[in-house]
Amino acid sequence: MAPKAGGGRADAGPAPGGRRTLSLGAAVALLVAGLVLLVVLSTSIGPEPLPWEATLAIVLHQLSGGRLAPTPCPGVAANQCTIWVEIVWDARLPDLILAVVVGAALGLSGAGLQGVFRNPLADPYLLGLSAGAALGASAVYTFGLDPAGRAFVLPAFAFVGGLVPGSIIYLAARSGRSSPQTLLLTGVALNAIAAAILATFLLYNPVANLSVNFWLLGGLEYASWSNEGLVIPLVLVIGLVLVLRAQEINLLQLGPDVAQSLGSDPRRLTRQVVLLTTVVTAAAVAFAGIIGFVGLVSPHVVRRLVGVDYRRVIALSALVGGGFLVIAWDIAQVVIPSVVIPVGIPTAFFGAIFFLYLLYRRAGRTPRGGPV
Repeated sequence: MAPKAGGGRADAGPAPGGRRTLSLGAAVALLVAGLVLLVVLSTSIGPEPLPWEATLAIVLHQLSGGRLAPTPCPGVAANQCTIWVEIVWDARLPDLILAVVVGAALGLSGAGLQGVFRNPLADPYLLGLSAGAALGASAVYTFGLDPAGRAFVLPAFAFVGGLVPGSIIYLAARSGRSSPQTLLLTGVALNAIAAAILATFLLYNPVANLSVNFWLLGGLEYASWSNEGLVIPLVLVIGLVLVLRAQEINLLQLGPDVAQSLGSDPRRLTRQVVLLTTVVTAAAVAFAGIIGFVGLVSPHVVRRLVGVDYRRVIALSALVGGGFLVIAWDIAQVVIPSVVIPVGIPTAFFGAIFFLYLLYRRAGRTPRGGPV
């Protein structure tokens, strides 16, 4: 039996700089409470701002069937209250729940990929998964595939498109002749190829592809209670599997040779994590479009909170990723008055700055002429 890395419990411990970190239970409790509060308060934000007390009452009324809040809009006329309920429950809350689910999926993917590639710059966006999904969605518009059922066909094609680059990386990892760096560069190359084909599609049928532009920038227009019912179980199952493999990912941080001597199979672990992150990322992008850098930022924030134990990093990256995307949704609602911008724009703006910070921070620690 392989010895446990990082101790037998995922409790508080020192971070890389010697700081004390939060225990897993405390971190989960704080993040879950903060995420729930953030989602509920965010229902008051939008082109038509609503009182947060009213939105809280509406959410409690709808969730409890009127037991916790008998009157959803105290002191508001009945017709106005009906409009507010539709805005909060039917328009904004599904968007916010999808933001949490998609952010959690991308956070899980980023943490898993950074663990098996042992590279803090690894991200599902950089592996071409998002570009592949965009290519699948664009094919629906370019070739007019089943326009009557596009609400279902578009996510299905996007999901399949996201699986293509992930499958190629999986097969490359399965061959046993590719290092983690080679797999990352393979993803970058696949991203470029998918982007080139996508540009060709947009030029081939620019009128039909006007509708895909908003989706390419990341949006939550496909948010609905039924769609979220499809994605949530998938994210939960894959998240659980990744957490169960976190101990082996911890061993992998010591190097593949050491991990293998302790009873782990680094190549098999890499293949499994690449496959799982491919599926969950493709599902997220299928319903929300291209949203970059969530998978990059979330694990770094978690490591600052609870240290480098992947038993904690993977689970908490899902919560941080969900919160990050909810905040991006809030910014998208208010940054330009009377205009809702795609949610992928705030994440790209902040994520790109964070990526440059990480890149030059790592470069500053590397001897001149040495490997980055």
